[in-house]
Amino acid sequence: MRRLDTTLPPLTPIGFSRRTLLKYCTAVASMLALPATAAPLLANRLKQGERPALIWLSFQECTGCTESFTRSHAPTIESLILDYLSLDYHHTLQAAAGEAAEEARREAMEHHRGRYLLVVDGSIPIADGGVYSTIAGRSNLDLLQECAGDAAAIIAIGSCAAHGGLPAAHPNPTGAVSVGELMARGEIASRPLVNLPGCPPIPITISSVLAHYLLFERFPDLDEQQRPRSFYGNTVHERCPRYHFYEQQKFALKFDDEGARKGWCLYKLGCRGPVTHNACAVYKWNQGTSFPIEAGHPCLGCSEPGFWDRDGFYRSLDDILPPAAPGNESAEAARDAGRQLYEENCIYCHSADPAQFDTPAEKIPELLRSGSIRSHRRLEFSDDQLEILQQFLKVRE
Repeated sequence: MRRLDTTLPPLTPIGFSRRTLLKYCTAVASMLALPATAAPLLANRLKQGERPALIWLSFQECTGCTESFTRSHAPTIESLILDYLSLDYHHTLQAAAGEAAEEARREAMEHHRGRYLLVVDGSIPIADGGVYSTIAGRSNLDLLQECAGDAAAIIAIGSCAAHGGLPAAHPNPTGAVSVGELMARGEIASRPLVNLPGCPPIPITISSVLAHYLLFERFPDLDEQQRPRSFYGNTVHERCPRYHFYEQQKFALKFDDEGARKGWCLYKLGCRGPVTHNACAVYKWNQGTSFPIEAGHPCLGCSEPGFWDRDGFYRSLDDILPPAAPGNESAEAARDAGRQLYEENCIYCHSADPAQFDTPAEKIPELLRSGSIRSHRRLEFSDDQLEILQQFLKVRE
């Protein structure tokens, strides 16, 4: 493993100046909600020392996450990987193949024992002994157990690695599970874990988390699902360029109607933006060119758990959530308030249909006040809000 005595001289011929490096570091610091003073620290850290080793395991996946990863920009992911990190194993990007590739992985793991970053792309099949996906004659689970054991930290890239994704959709014939689920079960070593869900994730999300780890040797602030709050802390809806049409109640009702041609809100066409945490509307794809809603397609909620099985696509949330009693304006207002509370706080982990709740509605206020469920401790409701939420959830009974 070579050491970088300096970084800028080799990059100068390709137009990568210190100013460019600082601009990139400033952008990363901003995206990760770091103070401006972090930019020069990040630049210095990126220039110094031996490049950290990165081992990328691809399991049940479509290569979409790798495609997204290679489209990071400012700088390109090639610069990050070739000059700041050492990508020692990646099925798609490595030159070696067969036994040579496996030997390179083993050598990197031995040389960087306890210090390498492990990236997992794709879900892990465990049904029938894991026969549905194998690498070099070994099951995905077997390979993951070996690599996770000596890793410094693990990055689960994409919804398949973070939540199971499409392979885990009903009826899940391969027994696909996520990295976090295996870790919770004790089937792989417990290591610092960050989930970057999305189908695929936004390119800059991947490169920024890598840059943060290079600087601080830890991941950025994470939410209850182990996602970086800086990218997943808000919904797509909150930052959508069509949001003003939502407020004006101007909706496209068909993909080719006048509203669609005018760029109106896609809520009625099944947009899941209000219940999906991601920064698509801010950072987009293809160097910030566009994202699905801007291109005229509703958000599918791909960065949320179970999005393939949740309530179907192209159905408005209004059709899924129960209606208010006709002719009762106060009941309708209460329903709207309850639905807003539900969408903003509950739907990320539960179905959009409250009928699928197991807990009786009258126990909801007590449960939320008790703080007995870890993922609920961040929720802060007034007594009035708890009453509204309780009444909203009663509609299923």
